[in-house]
Amino acid sequence: MATDASRHAARMAKKKAVIDAGIAQASLEKGLLLVLTGNGKGKSSSAFGMVARALGHGMKVGVAQFIKGRGTQACPSTGEEAFFGRQPGVEWHVLGEGFTWDTQNLERDIATARRGWDVARRLLRDPGIGLVVLDELTYLLSYGWLDTSMVLADLAARPPMQHVVITGRAALPALVEAADTVSDVIDVKHAYRAGVKAQAGVDL
Repeated sequence: MATDASRHAARMAKKKAVIDAGIAQASLEKGLLLVLTGNGKGKSSSAFGMVARALGHGMKVGVAQFIKGRGTQACPSTGEEAFFGRQPGVEWHVLGEGFTWDTQNLERDIATARRGWDVARRLLRDPGIGLVVLDELTYLLSYGWLDTSMVLADLAARPPMQHVVITGRAALPALVEAADTVSDVIDVKHAYRAGVKAQAGVDL
């Protein structure tokens, strides 16, 4: 009669065979396009976790932060910028002027977005950069500040082994379709709604 231990061993052996077969089939190598979207917290945090991974593998990293400005009361500098921005191998660009309700100037926001994309395009054309993070890019597309077809063309023309991570809510269907991996981060509960302000080390 099989014991709990032997049944467990048999289940794990079957599971290992399935997983090993899947790993064996996944033999392609390519630069990936990842989209981290949804209303939940953690999209940018996940992207910057990949920055740490890339640096650990000796890769160079380019970061383009849209929307967010540097060091304002409404949008203070983040811990990620303070840490990664001074690491060798990281090129960090803060390309926004704050949230749209701060600037309240549509023409200026569009002009800022287009200047920012010029910087991002340069990162996407550099074969020496292994990972590019386009933080909060989804807003520039959903607001119509950047032409989606142009952005998708620039993404498709990047070096073959360059990985790109795009963050932000409400990713457009065309961007989701173009991506290799898409994560939809769900908002279950947030301290902000209980009156807790953004905390250094957790939110910033």
